[in-house]
Amino acid sequence: MASLFMGFCQILLFLTLFSSLQLLSVNSVEFEVGDEKGWIVPSSKNDQIYNQWASEKRFQVNDAVRFKYKKDSVLVVTDAEYEKCHSSYPIFFSNNGDTIFKLNRSELFYFISGVPGHCGRGQKMIIKVLDPENLSPPGNQNNSSGTPDNSGAVEMPSMPSTIIMQFIMSFLGFLFF
Repeated sequence: MASLFMGFCQILLFLTLFSSLQLLSVNSVEFEVGDEKGWIVPSSKNDQIYNQWASEKRFQVNDAVRFKYKKDSVLVVTDAEYEKCHSSYPIFFSNNGDTIFKLNRSELFYFISGVPGHCGRGQKMIIKVLDPENLSPPGNQNNSSGTPDNSGAVEMPSMPSTIIMQFIMSFLGFLFF
């Protein structure tokens, strides 16, 4: 009888674990760079549309930025290369017209166009990815609800901490039965 009860507990634990794993996901957002305009050369040379766009967002680790463009490219470069608007050996390069770049760590990311002259005309952007322990909204955020304005962003589901606690409690219950 005891082995039957242990078998039942093991099956129950397995089902709890399996159902918990199906609900696991990472809280992340995908931002479309430049919103409906996409990744284009700004109309005037001193136009900082992409840095202005980025300053209005709140980027976190595991978020992603999507660049949509035609006959162009996206490079992730160092801060010095960003200032020079040129990189012979970029950290990341894509020219497929629909590039998704995952912001996988907390730091500054420097993006430029790889087409000669485009970066100098303002097609460049700095994104600051917030440290998970220091999540404060950007200073110039004008949102009366108190929540970040992530216009044009697609939110992914998050994993509630209660699921983790359920798993731990189920496991502990199994050990003490």
